[in-house]
Amino acid sequence: MAEANVAYEGNSVSPEALASLGEGHIAYVKQIRSEDVPGLFPQAPHLAPGLKLFALHTASGQPMMLTDSREAAIANAWSNELQAVSVH
Repeated sequence: MAEANVAYEGNSVSPEALASLGEGHIAYVKQIRSEDVPGLFPQAPHLAPGLKLFALHTASGQPMMLTDSREAAIANAWSNELQAVSVH
């Protein structure tokens, strides 16, 4: 994967540029609850409350995938040639 060089000069980075930083290179893995699924994945079937799940997001925050294991989310990122990082 190509390395990205980013220079920060005060307030010169627009919110749009910041949101796209890492796009196509980085994906975020975030643990979520089943109660959060409808807001992120409206097409997902109804899930029982209280389940621990993992969502994979693009660098700009767009949800990509939902799974019940962190390892599956990371594997999906790798299969899409993305570097997975965790969000807490």
